[in-house]
Amino acid sequence: MVDTTIASLFLGVLEGLTEFIPVSSTGHILLAGHFIGFESAGKTFEVVIQLGAVLAVLSVYAAKLWALFSAAPHDPAARRTILSVLIAFLPAVFIGVLAHDFIKAVLFESPRLIAVMLILGGIVLVFVDRIAPPPRYEDAMKFPLGMSLKIGFIQCLAMIPGVSRSGATIVGALMLGASKRAAAEFSFFLSMPTMAGAFAYDLYKNRDVLDAGAVNEIMIGFVAAFIAAVLVVRWLLGYVSRHGYALFGWWRIIVGSVALLALSRGY
Repeated sequence: MVDTTIASLFLGVLEGLTEFIPVSSTGHILLAGHFIGFESAGKTFEVVIQLGAVLAVLSVYAAKLWALFSAAPHDPAARRTILSVLIAFLPAVFIGVLAHDFIKAVLFESPRLIAVMLILGGIVLVFVDRIAPPPRYEDAMKFPLGMSLKIGFIQCLAMIPGVSRSGATIVGALMLGASKRAAAEFSFFLSMPTMAGAFAYDLYKNRDVLDAGAVNEIMIGFVAAFIAAVLVVRWLLGYVSRHGYALFGWWRIIVGSVALLALSRGY
């Protein structure tokens, strides 16, 4: 078993690098944790360190968010943007609370399921990157409210580890008419309430199983995730605008296939 400090640092960096690209950060860190022998209390580490990635988005978009909320009292467009993200967030609240225990106790404990979902999600991503309809929405802050709600329901597929929260929202947005850049940016905005809510609820549910060692692991992973995610958020929008999402789809297929091969050999 690897040293827990090194494991926490490694998994935190992995979380930050993969949270906002459509490859499933949870799938990656659960598979990596399985293969290196890292086990967290209540699988809380894997959820809570995502807050580091949320803060990375907040730091990158701080000026834009400040302007948005400052304008909200007198600007209908700003209020509509905030409402759009909140509407997209609602399905995850209801389904996440109802399915929380099943997700953590069953789905998080199935490396084979995670590997299979990585592969299937990769195939979908490669396919959608080629056949998505011409974009009708270039600005993530101007999605229709009905479209936002649909994206919110699609995001709930990511409660199956290996699907990818960002991947589900991006694929949904692309198929509903968003540009590649707008799809990624809306995924960033939606990640903030979704991941903050998951962090708070999971911490509450597992408050009795967290000791000093677990808190130390979480803090190390949290900081590592924040630093890595800042770099990814700054890079991703430019990349997908030029090259699309096919690279991430192929990455998912490769990682999922390698994981399935390793699991079949008893690792």
